[in-house]
Amino acid sequence: MPRRAAAHTGRRASVVAALAVTALTATGTPAAATSAAHLPATAADGGRTMHRAFVKAAGKYDVPRDLLAAVGYGETHLDGHTGRPSQANGFGVMHLASNPANRTLEKAAAITGEPLSRLRRDTTANILGGAAVLRSYADRLGLDGDERDDIDAWYPAVAQYSGTTGPAAARYADTVYAFLTHGFAATVPGGEQISVTARPVAPEKGTPSATSGRAPITPYPSALWVPADAHNFTVGRTATIDKVIIHVTQGSYEGSIKWFQDPKAEVSAHYVVRSSDGQITQTVRDTDTAYHAKQANASALGIEHEGYIDDPSWFTDTMYRASAALTRALCDKYGIPKDRAHIIGHDEAPGTDHTDPGRYWDWNRYMSFVEGDSNSGSSSNGSNNESTSGSSSDGLGFPSYSLLQSGASGAQVTAVQQLLNTQGFAAGAADGSFGAATLSAVKAYQTTRGLPAAGNVGPKTWTALLSAGSTPTLRQGDSGADVKRLQRSLTAALGTTVDAVGTFGPVTAKAVRTYQTRQGLAVTGIVSSNTWAALHAGH
Repeated sequence: MPRRAAAHTGRRASVVAALAVTALTATGTPAAATSAAHLPATAADGGRTMHRAFVKAAGKYDVPRDLLAAVGYGETHLDGHTGRPSQANGFGVMHLASNPANRTLEKAAAITGEPLSRLRRDTTANILGGAAVLRSYADRLGLDGDERDDIDAWYPAVAQYSGTTGPAAARYADTVYAFLTHGFAATVPGGEQISVTARPVAPEKGTPSATSGRAPITPYPSALWVPADAHNFTVGRTATIDKVIIHVTQGSYEGSIKWFQDPKAEVSAHYVVRSSDGQITQTVRDTDTAYHAKQANASALGIEHEGYIDDPSWFTDTMYRASAALTRALCDKYGIPKDRAHIIGHDEAPGTDHTDPGRYWDWNRYMSFVEGDSNSGSSSNGSNNESTSGSSSDGLGFPSYSLLQSGASGAQVTAVQQLLNTQGFAAGAADGSFGAATLSAVKAYQTTRGLPAAGNVGPKTWTALLSAGSTPTLRQGDSGADVKRLQRSLTAALGTTVDAVGTFGPVTAKAVRTYQTRQGLAVTGIVSSNTWAALHAGH
């Protein structure tokens, strides 16, 4: 398992809340904490221990239950790891941290009166502590009772809970609100089901923007650029780049990025990949030496993947595909062979004492994506097999569609501009820069389609944009531009790649059935007007 080692040896640590936020003096209970009654558990709850804990904590500290659950899901996938600490010494479902830069564990103890040992190991106490910390941030922000009932008003408090600041904190909050937008269902240790129902959200973001600048001198233009602190890497290299090393963060995407910005960390990687949507951030230039793999640092490129090695739920199809596309690009640029002798795990690096990416990392699947088989893992029977050519050549098809906001740039912004202009919304030149004209066009489009007019291009807006057009009946065996349009919109709607190749084979049929099931439509695998209508609405 990843663990902290000596300075400049590839020491690797990353978790949510690894960096400081504005200091909070937790000397008492938030205003409503003492008066809010515990909600009673009912017989209908049965053995739903975690569900009851979320309800109880939400009632006591006046935090929306679904928001609290979404924060926990983003932190740990609701797995407390039996009280074991993360790399930043964070504990439990809500990842209450205790390190020099972030002391949410101690804040929770001061507010709730629970002992530190119980907050670390007891799920009910840990969730109560997370709610107390969130409420304390809301109080500092001045949220009154009515505002606390509005889930959109909690965005700044959620950003503070990340333990980060600036764009990193905003991206963390964006991810939590994406979980609220799409909903989720998780089976937690012990078999209990925890769910959050999808709902429209329009968070009150204020500042800061969630968009970071693009990395200068990067071979991968879609990557965000958040540079690591100068203490955490060496400028230049003493060896030729000849390998890619796969890591798992043992924590969150934003926490890892922020940890690399801490001058005390003395650890970094070149890239970090997010679990939920495959977003990539570069933190060290390829030509510089990141501290991630001890003896291999001088000759290796390091890619961190959000998650925990003992929980396969973090290793999503979208993450695998996005990371594999990055690895493929790096191999092509630096002449690295695309094989397991040159694309290795951290546990395979010389001189390592680490165990990531662990037994749940699917190397066969990952390498098939690196080598270009984008439909690997899909079963297909009969003669209607789909091509595996990957993204289409017209600039609209991608393995996944990222959350875009004002200030973003790159190929996916160009795609949004093309789609908006084609559909009669003046986004300006399709130059890949998300400026004022594009923002205005996005908001106008969202208003027209009945979507939350926040100006961000997320899954709902992507789905509506990509699916717009006629509504022909499509079924397995069909081909053409309408099938390609369907495949793109399914990729956006499901968050799982359906290659936009224009051939309706068994992979697409399976995706259609999955979509129809989620939308409560007749599950036929045939795309008719009802399925098109749901896609056009961004569902």
